[in-house]
Amino acid sequence: MSDIKQLERTVSNLSPTDLAQFRTWFLEFDARVWDEQIETDLKAGKLNALIAEARAEFEQGKARPL
Repeated sequence: MSDIKQLERTVSNLSPTDLAQFRTWFLEFDARVWDEQIETDLKAGKLNALIAEARAEFEQGKARPL
């Protein structure tokens, strides 16, 4: 059985309380991994084109306050 299938089976069998705890943990884990990836991509220059495009649009008045 693959690791994914085993995880699916394990998660499917969690009690509602344990599932809620797992969900909270996973959301925090996923956000941390995402943040680390963004930081890595930023340091590697992979976001430079997007940053330049956003700045150009801002300077052209195409942005609005959030």
